[in-house]
Amino acid sequence: MIIKMSLSYMGDFKKSNENNGFIVSGKIIPKYENNIWSYIEESFPEPYFKQYEDDDVDISYINEQGKSIFLYYDENDCVGKIKLCTYWNGYALIEDIAVAKDWRHKGIGAALLSKATEWAKQNNLVGLMLETQDVNILACRFYAKNNFVIGGVDTMLYSNFSTAHEKAIFWYYKFKYSN
Repeated sequence: MIIKMSLSYMGDFKKSNENNGFIVSGKIIPKYENNIWSYIEESFPEPYFKQYEDDDVDISYINEQGKSIFLYYDENDCVGKIKLCTYWNGYALIEDIAVAKDWRHKGIGAALLSKATEWAKQNNLVGLMLETQDVNILACRFYAKNNFVIGGVDTMLYSNFSTAHEKAIFWYYKFKYSN
């Protein structure tokens, strides 16, 4: 069950991030040629563990138009979330998407993307966009599998953090509207 977050469900926002992290086993290497992005994967000789800090949420995602959070529940357990807002370029920006570790590979992420698509179309947006890191291979594979394409790479976004040896990858899914 996917519900729009309300004040009464705000406490569940961080539940899908509890104990989340992943093994970094390599990175994607994007290539831009003839106006088309592609990538290959490179494995690391020594994998390492990475965990993101909890994303913050505020009441604006409940009260303001152009912002929304959807929570995925299995029975009474919040096991996934997607945080969205309208972006200046006409896309819906996915600020965060997370599925609890034990619930991954069960279609929850795809269901959340479907809900984001529905929300974006209701808000007359042209598609979805998001950013992830080149070292998050599983996320990159997930977005590619769900028809996202690389739209750009930012080599400086994380450069101020001495422990971050990664590049930002911007992924886009543009809707096909028929006239």
